[in-house]
Amino acid sequence: MELKRRNRISAEFSMASMTDIIFLLLIFFMITSSAIAQSSIEVQLPEASTQNTSAQDPTTVTITESGAYYVNDQVIKKEELELLLVNSLNGQANPTFTIRADQNTKHGDVVFAMEIAEKHKFNLAIATLQTE
Repeated sequence: MELKRRNRISAEFSMASMTDIIFLLLIFFMITSSAIAQSSIEVQLPEASTQNTSAQDPTTVTITESGAYYVNDQVIKKEELELLLVNSLNGQANPTFTIRADQNTKHGDVVFAMEIAEKHKFNLAIATLQTE
């Protein structure tokens, strides 16, 4: 009498769980890489004893020691700063921008950007380095 096996052993390897793991790793690295926003403009930030990191990716205004203004790494004229900020931040639920000013920047240049935030009721953050 010949008995037939009903269950055949498959020699295939299921990639379903492997693709799930790769997908989760991809999502993890995408989220963590977007949380770290580094600028290519070299400025020496002042030091502070505390550091507050924000989860969102705000507009960044960089002011160099020579008084050059950059918005999100794009050079602009000082006169264009207010119009550009108003156009990019209006309509947002929580309009915020960050000032990255060199520690040797003239105080008036930083105050100019701060006055724009006050005038239009924008939230403002000032980037610093954390002291150890």
